[in-house]
Amino acid sequence: MPKLPPKDYIQTVPFPTEINLQPIGVVRSPYKERHGTPRQSQLQSAPSSYQPAPAQIELFDSIPPEALKDMEGFERIWVIAWLHLNKHWNPTVIIPRGPRIRRGTLATRAPHRPNPIGLSAPKLIKIEGLVLHVEGIDLLDNTPVLDIKPYVNYCDAFPDAKCGYVDEIENASEHETDVFGKTNSK
Repeated sequence: MPKLPPKDYIQTVPFPTEINLQPIGVVRSPYKERHGTPRQSQLQSAPSSYQPAPAQIELFDSIPPEALKDMEGFERIWVIAWLHLNKHWNPTVIIPRGPRIRRGTLATRAPHRPNPIGLSAPKLIKIEGLVLHVEGIDLLDNTPVLDIKPYVNYCDAFPDAKCGYVDEIENASEHETDVFGKTNSK
């Protein structure tokens, strides 16, 4: 069979100046306000009594149940969300822990971004129909979900990657008191 010449796809479609997205579902979370919501779905130095809060991701009926076929075997998922409460952004922010200095927004995980897209990696507990039961969510209740992808450790985790100022903060063991969400007091 003869080899076909390569196609130049990037020249056939104009660069988009606007992108329209539709939510595929919604987060049902115990977190109703920003203060007290965990800043990440997982942190390096959680207390031994920490229990991640349970939550659900309800997909809309427009998503066929077959879209979740084979998802049950994954321990974690990526949830791509629209941080709908953020109406503006700044090029620099002060992060909630560590030295009180301004950092470049794109070097942080601050929710106020040029496009308020959130990324969370909660633990997948079970799936019932179009409802994904998760724990360790760091998203507010009623957050629109744009997409869900499986977490694949060989290509999604780089445990030896350098993390700039975040490594310095972790090494200094500087943590917020409310960063871990729900705790179990014994």
